[in-house]
Amino acid sequence: MNTFIFDLDGTLLPMPNQELFLDTYFKALSMKMIPHGLDPKVLVKAVWTGTMSMIGNDGTKTNEDRFWETFCERMGQEARQFEPIFTDFYSNEFVAAKNTTSTHPHAKECVKLLKEKGYQIALATNPLFPRIATHTRMQWAGLDVDDFDWITTYENSSFCKPNLKYYKEVLFNIGKEPQECIMVGNDVKEDMCAANLGMDTYLLKDCLICSDEDDITGFQQGDFDDLLEMIKQLPNV
Repeated sequence: MNTFIFDLDGTLLPMPNQELFLDTYFKALSMKMIPHGLDPKVLVKAVWTGTMSMIGNDGTKTNEDRFWETFCERMGQEARQFEPIFTDFYSNEFVAAKNTTSTHPHAKECVKLLKEKGYQIALATNPLFPRIATHTRMQWAGLDVDDFDWITTYENSSFCKPNLKYYKEVLFNIGKEPQECIMVGNDVKEDMCAANLGMDTYLLKDCLICSDEDDITGFQQGDFDDLLEMIKQLPNV
């Protein structure tokens, strides 16, 4: 094993209340778009519809193209003109959602230690956001773009979690086989499914997302302290 693949939201970026994050995010986005004549309820519904379209993406288009295709079907073909306003939002007003997350010192420490030991590192956050929004959330976590060999965003991805083709796409882009990698995440359905490809997995339980029906006993697991200790014990690559 020579490669770590990390989830972001709820993993490297602690997010104890995902619903609060989404609520804050959509309120801030609505306020941004109201002056441009967009009804908040219609906007949020169109964004959600575009998101669902990305989650169901079949690989024939990037998630970016899939989102805007669906969004414009709802809002009108001229709606693509709002893309620069979305970009400006993620650079500025999106920061309102930062308060629903936190920075864990072990996130940067784990990544730094792995780099020193020679491991490759990929950030496999569900690619539902554009690059600018992903980079912004990374900054909230105390991380830098240069910390990672690959970062999934809606521009460079054609599938989403928990579709195993998403993980195959990640593996292709980092030039790795499943047995070379370990997937670290907090969501049993979306992250631990990588085990079905033959990857090692680590279930980070600080912000665990798990249904009552999920059996997690077979997964290597622990909190951030446990993860850091595990990384400390790893040999150099």
